[in-house]
This record gives sequence, structure tokens and C-alpha cells, in this order.
Amino acid sequence: MSEHRPVLVVDFGAQYAQLIARRVREAGVYSEIISHHASAAEIDAKNPLAIVLSGGPSSVYDEGSPTLQEGILELGVPVLGICYGFQVMAQALGGDVGKTGLREYGATATRVNPALTPLFAGQPEKQTTWMSHGDQVQSAPPGFQVLASTDATAVAAFGSEDTKMFGVQWHPEVKHSEHGQGVLENFLHKVVGLDRSWTSGNVIAEQVEAVASQVGGDLVICGLSGGVDSAVAAALVHRAVGDQLVCVFVDHGLLRSGEREQVEKDFVAATGVRLVTVDAKEQFLGALAGVSDPETKRKIIGREFIRTFESAAAEIVAKAQGGGAQVKFLVQGTLYPDIVESGGGSGTAVIKSHHNVGGLPDDLEFDLVEPLRTLFKDEVRAIGRELGLPEAIVGRHPFPGPGLGIRIIGEVTKDRLDTLRAADKIVREELTLAGLDAEIWQCPVVLLADVRSVGVQGDGRTYGHPIVVRPVSSEDAMTADWSRLPYDVLGKISNRITNEVPEVNRVVLDITSKPPGTIEWE
Repeated sequence: MSEHRPVLVVDFGAQYAQLIARRVREAGVYSEIISHHASAAEIDAKNPLAIVLSGGPSSVYDEGSPTLQEGILELGVPVLGICYGFQVMAQALGGDVGKTGLREYGATATRVNPALTPLFAGQPEKQTTWMSHGDQVQSAPPGFQVLASTDATAVAAFGSEDTKMFGVQWHPEVKHSEHGQGVLENFLHKVVGLDRSWTSGNVIAEQVEAVASQVGGDLVICGLSGGVDSAVAAALVHRAVGDQLVCVFVDHGLLRSGEREQVEKDFVAATGVRLVTVDAKEQFLGALAGVSDPETKRKIIGREFIRTFESAAAEIVAKAQGGGAQVKFLVQGTLYPDIVESGGGSGTAVIKSHHNVGGLPDDLEFDLVEPLRTLFKDEVRAIGRELGLPEAIVGRHPFPGPGLGIRIIGEVTKDRLDTLRAADKIVREELTLAGLDAEIWQCPVVLLADVRSVGVQGDGRTYGHPIVVRPVSSEDAMTADWSRLPYDVLGKISNRITNEVPEVNRVVLDITSKPPGTIEWE
């Protein structure tokens, strides 16, 4: 995946394993996630610079609870244990872990001792940390100093300078721990002695070299969606191989206002990439006629996309072969979370199958070029900016592959798409004007096409559709909360939509978290 030696995050089933890996990278150090099933030999083969043991939902005393594989702590590699990983580490090294009946959840006043350890260097002795535990470390392992405590937990952190092994009971990776990132950075930079070598500039240089070596003199195609991942992947590959790359953009008619223009004008102007646009709006609308079931809509959109892309790819291949060239490679904007969640993270559970281009069939017979497969979304955005991509693309909120087709509750028609497009444009404009784009993860706008409500507009009775506005805040979309937008912004959005979109007479705000709700409605 990368030539960098990694800091390995051992995943004990933590909700925040990916977040830990991201925080390590924010400290300028490359990280990878590995399952707790990995043996000492497998970990040693990766030649890690350090190991971080994640939290997890289990108790170290539960039958079948995750354990640290034998020999890992004898590899001579610096280790930081977090929450459950702290307790597993304590138990493995000869400390005592038990149930005292004193549990700590949420913000907790914690006392640390900066004078004893570089782990807390430059930090106040009293700080707020984020706890989530029922078991407690009751005594530190032999040779380890107690470095922190709370009113309920006598051993809230421990460490050994000689072995460079440390542990904390709290979650330094979450922002609720006010000095959490400082703890991680002190471990990486002061304890382990690592420098800040993982930067977007280094990633670009490495990937340009790797892609050029992989592709050689052959042609490459890329399915552009207009989203961040495919756009940055294409820009990186274009930086490496120039006009050997041909991008295909399928306009299925389910795009938001201005998105085709962003790709055809702004993206091409910024990169100089060769672009083929396929107008397939009528094809998709015809296939979706009469269909209301969301899963059926998804399958139809995916099927028609595959057919359209296959046809465009076949034309590109035919033209290339006519000139003697070979099209051997397909670019995908696969990210590191996609690899982890698809079971590619060295034994992690499969959360979802993944294919960025919509599930292209194997008989296309292209080798994959995946220049972003080591990266998280925030890193991809940083690289996109460094490559000179427009902010309208780089800063774009996540948008589902099936597009507006799954933001219309009911049958997808041209008129309904036009209505939703107009409302969505207003929401995006007002969020941008208010400077809120960076504060929310995304803001789906949903048309309840099969619902009508009574309204009064222009001294007359109306019977229009409701629009749902769904602003959410999230770290990684695995969990999310609704964003508390200012009332005046919500008021402007509602007034503009009901004034400017004739088919809509009511705007509602979705204030459901995830769980129990999903971010998208379908």
C-alpha cells in the first residue's frame, strides 16, 4: 500500500479505530489498521514504527473477548494502549484489571503528571478526558509508573520509559478529550521519536511515481462521477501519465444543478484531462419509469450505469486499438476506509462490498489503478487542493452514486427531478453564503413526491409537496448527528424554496441522529 513504515492500529472492535488511524496521520505519521487476530509474526512482517491498541466494546473478562496475540509485546516496538487496549495491555504485562463497580462515561476530570513522562509534556495537570469503561486497571504492571488518575480510577494511565510502552484509560482520539491529540503526538514524536514525514506533497510524489511505473505506455480510463474521490484519483493519474488517461463522465440526469458543468469546464480547465461525456438522461429516466421502491431504483441505476460505461469504454478501446494503443487500466477512487470495510484491513470484518464505478463486471478485463487506497477522505481533499482542483469539487459534500434518484421518495420523473434540483440548489447556495459548508458533513435535500400538504400561497389554497432538509455532522458517516444550523439560515432556506419552487409549499427539518436514522432517506 505504501513504502512508509506504518504505525499499526490494532483493532479490538472499536467504534473509533479508523479515527485513531486518522489522528496518527494528522500528526504527520503514516498509519494502518490491523485486526487483533494478527499474529506477532504478521505484525513484525510489517516492520511497524509503533503499535496503538484500540478501544473496544468488550470486557477483558468476557468469554471470547478479543485478546492480544502472544508475542506482540515482546517485539521491542513502542506501544500505546487506549481504553480496552490499555486494559488488555495491563493484563498481558502482569497488572490487575477488575470490576470495581465504579464506571466512567463521558467527560471526566483527570489528573495527569507531566513531570513523570513525555506522554503528557506541555499539558496541564488537570484536564478533561472522555471515558467509556466499566472495568478498571487496579494496579499497573511491574516496572510501570502510574501517570494519571481520576476520582473513580486510581490507575488512569501508566508507562515505562525503558520499554516505551504506555497506556491511557480515556479516548485521546476524540475531540472531547481536550488534550487528546497532544497525547498521541507526544507518544509519536517525543516517546517514539518519529518525524512528520506523512504529508500530502509526499503522497503526490510517491503516487505519481507508482502510477507511472504501473501504467507504462498503455492507456487508462476513469469513470468520473463529479465527486471528490474519482476527481482526485483522475487528477493524480493525469499528473503521472498525462494524455494516456481518458475520463468518462456519465450524465444520467440524476445530478444536482451545475454538476455537469463543474466536470466539463472547471475540472477539465484545472487538469487538462481528456474527457468523454455520455448523455444518458433519457435512457435512465425510461428505465426508472413507474418504479418507486428504493432498492429497485438503486439496482436499475447501477445496471444502466454499467451498460453506459461499458459502451463508452468499448468505443475508447476500439479507437485506441485502431491506433495501435492498448487500454489496460481502470482508475478507481477507492479510499482506505473502503479497503478496511471490505475486509481488506488484515482480517477486519466485512461491512460492505465496494466498487466505486458501480460494480463493473470482471469481463471488462482492466487492471485497477487505485492511487488513493491508502488515504482517508480528509487527506484526499488536501491532495486535491494541492493538485489545483476547484474548491467546488474538492470541498463537495458526499453525494450518493444513484444521485437524486434516491432523494425522491416515489417515482423518479423529469418534473420531480427539476423540482428537487431547484430546492437543492437553494439549500447549497444558502449554506455556502453562511459559511457553513465546512461545518457539516453533508446536507441531503429530499422530495416527498408521494406526499402533499395544504398550504396558502398568493392568497390561494395550494396542495404542494414537502421538502426535507437533512444537515448532518459526522467524522466518518458511520455515526452522525443533525447539525444545529442557525435559525436565520433555516428561515432563508425555507422562504426561498417556498417562494421560488412552485411545486413546494412546506419545508421540514430532519433532526434524527444516526442511529437510529440513516443519513440518506432511501
